[in-house]
Amino acid sequence: MRLSDVLSRAPTLEFTQVEGFLGERKLATGRQRKIQAGNIALNFYCKKCMDSRTFYSGEEIYCIGVNEHLVSIDCVLRCHCGSSVQAWFLVDCDGDISGIAPEIRILKRSEKLSSEVSIDEGRFGSFSLLIEKAQLAHREGFGAGAIVYLRKVFEQITAQTADATGIVYEKHANGNPKNFFDLLRKVDEQCSIIPREFSANGYKLFQELSNIVHGENNEEQALVKYDSLLRLVIGILDNNKIKTELMAASGALGWDDGGDQ
Repeated sequence: MRLSDVLSRAPTLEFTQVEGFLGERKLATGRQRKIQAGNIALNFYCKKCMDSRTFYSGEEIYCIGVNEHLVSIDCVLRCHCGSSVQAWFLVDCDGDISGIAPEIRILKRSEKLSSEVSIDEGRFGSFSLLIEKAQLAHREGFGAGAIVYLRKVFEQITAQTADATGIVYEKHANGNPKNFFDLLRKVDEQCSIIPREFSANGYKLFQELSNIVHGENNEEQALVKYDSLLRLVIGILDNNKIKTELMAASGALGWDDGGDQ
C-alpha cells in the first residue's frame, strides 16, 4: 500500500503499513521535500460539473518534517474541469517515519475549498450546509461543535415534517419545539421519519447528541462517536428523501389512492 492510498481515506486512529516514501534520507524538522507517493483521490461536490466528483493530486506532493514520527503534507487536488481544493494532512508514524515500511495514520486532515467546491454533494437539500459545517468542524477536531450541527439537522427535519403535515406543537421563542420527545413521537407515528432499523431508538439518538452538546461527554468521546451519529442522522435524511421521491413517483402514475384496488 502506498501513502496516497491512506491519504485518500477518512482519518482513522488505526495504523497502516505503507511503502517507504521519504527515501534513504531523514527529513529534518522544518525541511521540505517533494515526494512521489501516488495520486491522492478525495470526493467533493463540484459546482461547475454540478455533481459529486473525484479530485486528484499530482504524482508529486510536498512533505515537511515535524519530527522523526510526524510529517506535514500539502497538495492541491483537481477536478477534471479545473476546480481545485487545497488539502493538508498531519501524518503520524508508530516508529521512525523515514523507515522502509512505516506504519502510519492521519492525525488531522484539513481542506481549503474554493467557491466552486463543496464537501457535501448537495443531496440533502436545505440541510446540506449544516452537514457540511458538521464535517468541517469534525475535521478540525471540534467534536462537540460538529455534534451541534447534527442535532440541529435532527431538530429541523422533525419540525419541518410536523409543519408540513399539520402537527401542532409548542415552540420556544427561537422556534425550537418545547417538548422534542412528544413532537418526535407524533411525527414518527404519522410519517415514520426514523428508519425502521433504529426506529425504537429515535429519541435515544437525540439524547446522545444532546449529552455531547451539553458537555456530558468530552471532546475525545465526541470525536469517536461522530461517524456513527452522522450516519444515523444522514439515515433520517435519506429515509425522508426516499419517501418523498416514492410518493412523487406513485402520484405521477396516478396511484394516489394508496394501494391496489
